[in-house]
Amino acid sequence: MSTPRFGVWANVYGTWASHQHPADPVDASWQRNRRLVTQAEELGYDSTLIAQHTYNPFGDQNGQLEAWTAAAALAEATEHIEIITAIKPALYHPVVLAKLALGIEEISRGRLSLNLVNAWFVPELERAGIPFIEHGERYAYGTEWLTIVEALLRGERVTHHGRWFDVDRYQLRPAGTYRPRPRIYLGGESGAARDLAAAQADVWFINGQPQTSVRDLIADVTARPRTGRPLRYGLAAFVIARPTEAEAAEELAAAWALSVKDDPARAEIFAGVDPDVEMFKTFQKYPAIGTNGGTSAGLVGSYDQVAARVAEFGDLGIETFMLQFQPFEAEMARFAHEVIPRVRRLSERKVAV
Repeated sequence: MSTPRFGVWANVYGTWASHQHPADPVDASWQRNRRLVTQAEELGYDSTLIAQHTYNPFGDQNGQLEAWTAAAALAEATEHIEIITAIKPALYHPVVLAKLALGIEEISRGRLSLNLVNAWFVPELERAGIPFIEHGERYAYGTEWLTIVEALLRGERVTHHGRWFDVDRYQLRPAGTYRPRPRIYLGGESGAARDLAAAQADVWFINGQPQTSVRDLIADVTARPRTGRPLRYGLAAFVIARPTEAEAAEELAAAWALSVKDDPARAEIFAGVDPDVEMFKTFQKYPAIGTNGGTSAGLVGSYDQVAARVAEFGDLGIETFMLQFQPFEAEMARFAHEVIPRVRRLSERKVAV
C-alpha cells in the first residue's frame, strides 16, 4: 500500500448530496469555494477537483462555478494543494486549452492537473449549438485532442493534421518551468476510456463502487498496452464517518430520507444523460448518496472502519481518494482529524511489517 493522497471536490454545484440538508445550504459561489479549498489545504488535503459544467445539471436555476476561471483564482489563493480541473474537449480548442493550462501552471507554480472527461450531459452542448458527438466518436475526438494538448504542455512545436484538428507549427511559452508538464487525469469507464487512460493518462479516476468491482477495473486497465511510467489510480467517494458504526448507519438513513426530496432534480439530469455513458450504467447497479458513485465505495462506518476500507482500496492500487461530504466543511474537517491519522497509522504498520 502506497501512502494515500486525499482530495476534496470543490463545491461547484453548490452541494454534492441533498439540496434539502438543513446544515448545508446550496451555495456554488466563488466565496464559498475559496473558503472550502483553503480550509482543505490547511487541513492537509493533497488535492481538489473542480468539475466542469457551463450550467448546473441539477437545473439552470442553480448556480454553477466555472471551472477554469476558478482554477486560476485558486492557484493564486493557495500554496500547496493540487488543483485538478476538469475539461470537456468539445468546449475548448486544444491550443486554447493548453494555453489556459500553462498559464495556471505558472500561477500555481506547478500545481495544476487536467481531468479529461468526454461529456455525458447532452443538453449542455446541444442547447449551445455544439454538436454532441456519438460516444465512440467522442473518444476518437478526445484522443486526438489530448495528443495535441499533451505535446503543447511539454513546450513542443506541434504540427498536427488529423480528422478533427489542423495545427501548424504551434508552440506555447512559458512551458516546463516547474516540471515537464501538468499531470493528466482521465475519467470514464467504457472500453474506449480504459484504452485512452492506459495509453495517455497519468492517473485514471474510478467512480465509487464496491472493492470487487474496483479490483476488476484496475486489473483490466493494467493489462492494456502502455508505455512509460505505470498508470496510477484514483477513486471518487462520499464519506459518512462517525465514532460508531451505528451512528454512521443512522446518518446514512437520514441522508437517504433527504435524497427522496431531490428526485425531481435527479430526473432532470437523467433525462439529459447520453444512454451510452458507462458510468451511469454503473450508478444504476449501485445506488448511492453523492455523485460519481458516492457512498457505493463503502466509506460509511466508524472511524476505524472507514480507515480500514481506505487501506483496503490502497492495497488494490488506489492512491488518490477524491472525497465528498455533507455538510461539506464540517465533515471534511472531521475526516481530516479522525480518519486520515488512522489511515496513516495503518500505512505505517504495513511498511514496518
